[in-house]
Amino acid sequence: MSTETQDGDDLEERVNNFLRRNFPQIQMHGGTAAIQNIDREEGVVDLQLGGACSGCGISPMTIQAIKSRMTKEIPEIDTVHADTGMGGDSGMSPSFPGEDTDSEDREEDEGPQAPF
Repeated sequence: MSTETQDGDDLEERVNNFLRRNFPQIQMHGGTAAIQNIDREEGVVDLQLGGACSGCGISPMTIQAIKSRMTKEIPEIDTVHADTGMGGDSGMSPSFPGEDTDSEDREEDEGPQAPF
């Protein structure tokens, strides 16, 4: 991760621009995406999806697409954490009958693969 050429404000601006440019459907469908924290040293971005994203059935795919595309497009970002605020560790993994929701590896479940 390079910290020599970009200052913190520019990185935050680029993350916001990324969200606006790549995911206008979030806003068009009544959802929001906000930066909660950027750890520039570790290359980690924490996002909060809200509004209509909370409880939306396709929010796991949206989160997966954000994670995949942001780390490719913004070289300073290595990891993206996103939460819909629906409770639990990540708020983005659906539960199914008979599934053990207390599993240790639940945080690693990023939901279904994005089709794009």
